[in-house]
Amino acid sequence: MVYLLIFIYGLLLGSFFNVVGLRVPLKKSIVAPRSACPTCGHQLTPFELIPVFSYIIQGGKCRGCQSRISPIYPIMELLTGILFATAPLVIGWSGELVVALSLISMLIIIVVSDINYMIIPDKILIWFAGIFLLERILWPLTPWWDSLSGAVTGFILLLIIALVSKGGMGFGDVKLYALLGFVLGFKLVLLSFFFSTFFGAVIGGLALIFKIVKRRQPIPFGPFIAAGTLTAYYWGTEVIDYYLRFLNHGL
Repeated sequence: MVYLLIFIYGLLLGSFFNVVGLRVPLKKSIVAPRSACPTCGHQLTPFELIPVFSYIIQGGKCRGCQSRISPIYPIMELLTGILFATAPLVIGWSGELVVALSLISMLIIIVVSDINYMIIPDKILIWFAGIFLLERILWPLTPWWDSLSGAVTGFILLLIIALVSKGGMGFGDVKLYALLGFVLGFKLVLLSFFFSTFFGAVIGGLALIFKIVKRRQPIPFGPFIAAGTLTAYYWGTEVIDYYLRFLNHGL
């Protein structure tokens, strides 16, 4: 029952994260005006704002003008609900669960923003920097300075790549990885980057093969960062331990 409640809570927050991710990059208020159809301006009623359910009932179309509604809305709502509900199963019922839910929230907002505008807003990073600072004071990594070394590592690593790539990597990614390093620590932020680039290479390669994207067409890196970060955060320690045992066995 508690997992169902967390799932529903995640759905509701996922709807809000969609709004934040779509409005903050445009410097719009996340409170007003009310959500409306971007095509005809029809203001959405409470019935039309029920996460996932409204999209399914309406057949993915606006009730006003019948234009198609982007599937990104229900996908991000459902994904948030699933990630929220499964977080306790992976993290457990501890203070670190609060950090996990905050991390999921930030990544969902960033994915929405990056997919739509290829922007990672500074406002979002600054807001969550304050949240993570407080959380890491309450539930620090061991040792506590691992957060600082992780932040420095994430920043320098992505800064070098951004400078070498000459625009291939945005500075929003650099600032994001500094924050992720603070949350994850030295080892896991490196693993996060490895997983992110791996996922990006595989999925990007498949997208080229099936001609979903064109060669040299920019692809938002935010979704891959989110996937790589959560993979490292949830299972990175086990991956590192397994790798070290493999090396020792090989030697």
